[in-house]
Amino acid sequence: MDLFDRASQSKAAAREPLAERMRPRTLDEFIGQEHLTGPGHFLRRAMESKQIPSLIFWGPPGTGKTTLARVIAGSTGAAFVALSAVNAGVKDIREIVAKAEERWKLHLQPTILFLDEIHRFNKAQQDALLPHVEKGTITLIGATTENPSFEVISALLSRSRVVTLRPLEEDELITVLHRALSDPRGFDGKAEVREDALQLIARAASGDARRALNALEVAVQHAQGPVTLANAEEALQQKTLLYDKAGEEHYNVVSAFIKSMRGSDPDAAVYWMSRMIEAGEDPLFVLRRMVIFAAEDIGNADPQALGVAVDALQAFELVGLPEGTLPLTQAVTYLAMAPKSNAVLTTYSAARTAVIDSGPLPVPLNLRNAPTPLMKSLGYGSAYKYPHNYARAALLPTLGQWIRGRAPQALGATSPSQGQAGLASVSRLAGLQARGNSKSLHLLHSDQLLKRAIHVDLEQLPGFFGQTEAQPPKVGADRRHLLQLRIRKSLVARDAHASFHHLVVTEGGHHVGRRRVCGIGRPV
Repeated sequence: MDLFDRASQSKAAAREPLAERMRPRTLDEFIGQEHLTGPGHFLRRAMESKQIPSLIFWGPPGTGKTTLARVIAGSTGAAFVALSAVNAGVKDIREIVAKAEERWKLHLQPTILFLDEIHRFNKAQQDALLPHVEKGTITLIGATTENPSFEVISALLSRSRVVTLRPLEEDELITVLHRALSDPRGFDGKAEVREDALQLIARAASGDARRALNALEVAVQHAQGPVTLANAEEALQQKTLLYDKAGEEHYNVVSAFIKSMRGSDPDAAVYWMSRMIEAGEDPLFVLRRMVIFAAEDIGNADPQALGVAVDALQAFELVGLPEGTLPLTQAVTYLAMAPKSNAVLTTYSAARTAVIDSGPLPVPLNLRNAPTPLMKSLGYGSAYKYPHNYARAALLPTLGQWIRGRAPQALGATSPSQGQAGLASVSRLAGLQARGNSKSLHLLHSDQLLKRAIHVDLEQLPGFFGQTEAQPPKVGADRRHLLQLRIRKSLVARDAHASFHHLVVTEGGHHVGRRRVCGIGRPV
């Protein structure tokens, strides 16, 4: 190396970002990750014994993955080869392996291959590493910000040890910043930064040492004199949110968003929604999740919720960002505060289980279509009575009656009677269905062997929700009665969202029973 080469390297080092110049060279200089590098812990013991297994470093950006790999190589005397999975391939791996074999033959020097962004290697590329890792030709240290369980093939995981790195604490970041101010590789004591500015930078860095050092460098370069809090705010501009639309944090935030709405916490739901939007998530993804939520977690407890979610999606498609966040926020708060019911999910799950357990049962003759004379002669549709033409027609056989004896184990039942109860629960969960005008409902109620169709005249009573847990009185020996019920208002609560009524059950004009039900609001 001549004089000109040394001068060139010196200038190149001076041009490096502060974060690169301040990269720790030994384990004693390394700050953070005490659970790995502290006395008696795994990495320190491995480095002291110079027995380094293949490792996968998993952690957020700026937590020291690359630095630790370099420190390990330096402490063990191994050759360090860095490779980025972003622009490398199998050919590069073969070349590195060939040089590693030659290095071992000539100098007995091991080779550490540091593969940054290892999750960007596909399965075939990761497979190419396996024989060389297994034979010990190279010691692999992979670095990833993604969950290795999903991004690294199981064969490679079984030959490596996953090491989790944590975001740095604020006090650790402040230590990093102080060192950069005093170290000759940094500002060498020539820059003055006020403590409140350092605290702001450390807090805004979200555990990322590289981000903190970059912000400090910008603040020092643009400050006229000591770096103040205003200089730090100017350097930071806006805190970059930790959120990867394809990574684990994406699913964590989405999970928090859904669970906040399910838990009826509108403030938390709007916060997590804002986290996704401000970090660059596609708002249509959020809106699609809300449409699913409206059906899955609210359902018929508030049938309007599904319409609100769909309307918000259409409104956003109409106006876009930034105004589209308004209908989005409106819909999130509505869904969070709406009454909750997972009946839609459990009902379909129960019906699906019945279908799977009982198999393709034949459709009953009275429900079959009869478009030809032959089909009619075979009894197709013969016992069917058109309900609109019969005020007191006998009901069709219920699902429980029809399937009884065919699939006693349906819906997790352990006996025929339990199977019938489970099948009946499908109808019970279905709740209320709107029929005709807004003043009447067609209520489907069932017990183990009976489904009664009940026509309810709401008489404009507010908030009727149809609690059908209590069994209505049984009338007559024949269980297939059509009961005509009449509601007589007895009390409307002061709360506009609650109403209490008596159901008066009649058959042929004769009073046969009464039960009390409640609407949305306080229980009876």
